[in-house]
Amino acid sequence: MSTIDRRRLLQGTAALAVTSALASQTTALPAAGARPGGRTRGEVSEPQPLDGRPFPAYDYSRANKLPREMTGYWTKSFDIAGTTRTAKVYISPETPIRSYYTVIAVPDGVETGEFLQRAGWAGIADRREEGLFVLEPGPDGWDGAREEAAYIEAAMAFFQNNRYFSIFGLHYLVGYGAGAAALEAWAVAHPLRVISQVYVDSPGLSADYLSSYAGREFGGETDGSYTPVEFPEGFDLIRYDETVLPTWYIHPDRSSIGASLSYWKRANDTGHRTRDDRILGTVYPQRHDSGRWMTSYAGPISKVAVQQRPMSSHRIVDFLTRYTRYENFFAYGNQLFERADYAKLGVEVRTMMVESYLREYLIYVPESARRLWRDRAPVVFVWPGNSQTAKVFFDAAQWWKVAEREGCILVVIGEQYSNTSVSVSHRDSHTFYRQLRDLIIDEFAVDATRFYSTGQSAGSAVTQNFAIAYPEYFAAVASTSFTTAPDAAGTVGIDGVQVPASGRPIPNYQIYGYGDLGFLAGGLWDDTQNSLDSWAQYHLRAHGLTLADVDTVAGKRHGWHNRFQTWTWRDDDTGVPVLKLSKNLYRSHNTMPEESPLLWDFLKHYSSEVDRDGNVVRYYSRSAFRYPWDKKRL
Repeated sequence: MSTIDRRRLLQGTAALAVTSALASQTTALPAAGARPGGRTRGEVSEPQPLDGRPFPAYDYSRANKLPREMTGYWTKSFDIAGTTRTAKVYISPETPIRSYYTVIAVPDGVETGEFLQRAGWAGIADRREEGLFVLEPGPDGWDGAREEAAYIEAAMAFFQNNRYFSIFGLHYLVGYGAGAAALEAWAVAHPLRVISQVYVDSPGLSADYLSSYAGREFGGETDGSYTPVEFPEGFDLIRYDETVLPTWYIHPDRSSIGASLSYWKRANDTGHRTRDDRILGTVYPQRHDSGRWMTSYAGPISKVAVQQRPMSSHRIVDFLTRYTRYENFFAYGNQLFERADYAKLGVEVRTMMVESYLREYLIYVPESARRLWRDRAPVVFVWPGNSQTAKVFFDAAQWWKVAEREGCILVVIGEQYSNTSVSVSHRDSHTFYRQLRDLIIDEFAVDATRFYSTGQSAGSAVTQNFAIAYPEYFAAVASTSFTTAPDAAGTVGIDGVQVPASGRPIPNYQIYGYGDLGFLAGGLWDDTQNSLDSWAQYHLRAHGLTLADVDTVAGKRHGWHNRFQTWTWRDDDTGVPVLKLSKNLYRSHNTMPEESPLLWDFLKHYSSEVDRDGNVVRYYSRSAFRYPWDKKRL
């Protein structure tokens, strides 16, 4: 028997053992049921080729979901130095646009479709309405981590940017056997793109490979379309091996896993204490006093774990999906935090027709709403950024955590197709808001005098344009990373229609990043006149204030590493803050969860009453309306 034949036999035997162990432990998965097109839950049929396939058409019958023609099982080929390699894609029938995906490196010696079915992965994807991207070994099985780098990079580049399907932007990783090391090597090289990772039967990586990345540092460079961030003198840059990334090894090779285990323990700042867990095995939790940037908002939630016993696929998913994170290219804005469990929280995913198009929106009524406000809960209307579905932004901005604590009801507005059939943007925002406003008043116990609007980027543009054209809609607005102002004709664009600016005041708060969009570069006291200046000039004038009325030109510093620099303008008669601006010195364009509580802490103090003629009377409450006696008229 040749060396290659012997290797294939050994690999096949090991892979069969892995598959059998996983299949025997998937009894907790839901039973198979009928699916669209006659397919049963978790069934994997013959893969269809993506090579040369036309991009999918728009499917307006599926609000915020991938076109129905893209659901199913697909194969994609790559030419790697003259060798054809393949990867598979599994898209469940209800996978949304920009869904979470689990990237799986299958073990040697298995047929991929059979593995996904027997190990329960296809059924899990169907149940969770998510996708799978599957890396496969070459003709002679998986090679070493360095040797597989070209294939992994090519496959992941396609996965992260194609027009057949779209992804959340950060990924869950699961590697098996020899494929685990190749996938782990990609995680070491691209840690900002990984939410959490699990490796089964892994040999780990060599100390030399790990050390080649450990000391690399993340600078202030952005992706090219944003302003580079300049750090102050003496600033400590984040190293690759300081990127917090939850990691679980299941039945690793004890003789070779040491270097990998040590690397991730350092990255997750675990310290020396351990605890035993029935499922996870030996757990190395992140230190309580950890100073890692990636958990500055959520606290020390990460961990590294080692379990010597086999674990089922659904246990792996339970570990992975405790977490989510956001910001996949700028380290100082990258954050790891808890993923929302819609079923546990009671988040409603609804649809309605808006201008003849089916649109999606999310409603979250926390249990605290009734306890804190009885039948008068405040409402925050949330507008995601361009290409961010309601589900993406619900997790990314962590507004649900604010709602839990403060009792406000969230309405997150879903977008509609933009430049491709697998991406979205805002449209018909005016009609959509008016329909949602009426629905919320009719169906829920809310205080209509405390309706607020927020958003990020393009969603901030919607919020800011409403503030200018229709300030009577909201008691106050607070948004991030996009400012607007009337044009030379005194109008703003809403849904392609130019609407006159009202010239009336509304309490307003904007947060932007040092490395943000080009038209937000700098500040209000430099020599550059841009959108930021125009926004401030309009709202200051509406409130009868000037730039010189600011509390301090230097701005007040606060937050993690004093990352925020904040300026406040107060009403002359009442001393109430009416305009506020914060610059996040250590982020690029994407929002951070640390900003949502800041926005709410501004919004919650305001209410407004509108008479039949559209006249608005606004009020401010220092206690955020917990005590009726401190309410004052603006």
